[in-house]
Amino acid sequence: MRERVVSSRVLHKGHYLTFRIDTIERADGTVRERDVCGHPGAVAIVALDEADRVLLVRQWRSPAGRAMLEIPAGTLDVNPATGAVEEPTFAAPRELEEETGYRAERWQLLGSFWTAPGFATELMHLYLASDLRPAAADRRGPDEDERLELERLPWHEAVAAAESGAIVDAKSIVGLFWLARLMEVDRA
Repeated sequence: MRERVVSSRVLHKGHYLTFRIDTIERADGTVRERDVCGHPGAVAIVALDEADRVLLVRQWRSPAGRAMLEIPAGTLDVNPATGAVEEPTFAAPRELEEETGYRAERWQLLGSFWTAPGFATELMHLYLASDLRPAAADRRGPDEDERLELERLPWHEAVAAAESGAIVDAKSIVGLFWLARLMEVDRA
């Protein structure tokens, strides 16, 4: 099963999102249009401190109309001159430091997943960060438009918050459930 993009028309190019309509041809020859939200990709970090607490950030999410408790995350930077997209292995430490004020000595890629493959090109790269240390005092903080509150929850409480619906952000739910699986395997 495959579709071929015949043409693509950009409707809007924003700071990091591109909205376009792709005309596709199916294997049977039929032609259809697809709405696509182009996204450079992102990273999300499950950061675990020495007391097995998860570092979470609370921030206002305008599209949802509410504050949300989430794992640290961010969009891959795009070089405006070349269009080159930042490597996730560089973006994850940058985002952890910007959003939490911590650096990690140990990093593990847990996996990558499409956030909304029906209409978006965003591929999320999920990392586990441990052996946390405070970042330098002169570190780069959150982006100008971000207002973040750092919270720490014991890992099992963070997972319970995802299970109960207190945490409703998809990447955070995926990350916390992945962490629960890892923690249970370690304890077995």
